[in-house]
Formats: sequence, C-alpha cells, structure tokens
Amino acid sequence: MTRANGFNWSELILVGLHQLRLKPDEFWNLTPAELLVMAGAVTPTSQILTRSGLDALCALFPDT
Repeated sequence: MTRANGFNWSELILVGLHQLRLKPDEFWNLTPAELLVMAGAVTPTSQILTRSGLDALCALFPDT
C-alpha cells in the first residue's frame, strides 16, 4: 500500500466509502483529520491545544 504525506490513502478510502458508507463527495470534502475522528482512530480532544499547551509553546518560541 502506498503512503503519501503519511496517509495510507487506500485504507482511508476503504474506511470512508465502505465502513462509514460515505458518498464519494462526502469523503473528499472531509479533511484527513475529520475522517480519522469519524473512524475512531483518534478522539477530537486528543488534538486540542489547551491553554497550558499554548503557554508551553510560547515559552519555547517567544515573540521577540
């Protein structure tokens, strides 16, 4: 299976069209992140930037 940009498109298409029963236009209008959430591969909250996470990033990369 080919991986492009870190995504296994063959597998994502199979999940989207077969398992989730999305119509092709519904599938192609999703972002890969949205598709992964719908497939249960990640939870939406696992990708949320919290205030403490933002503060940590600001400390690593301060505006000067």
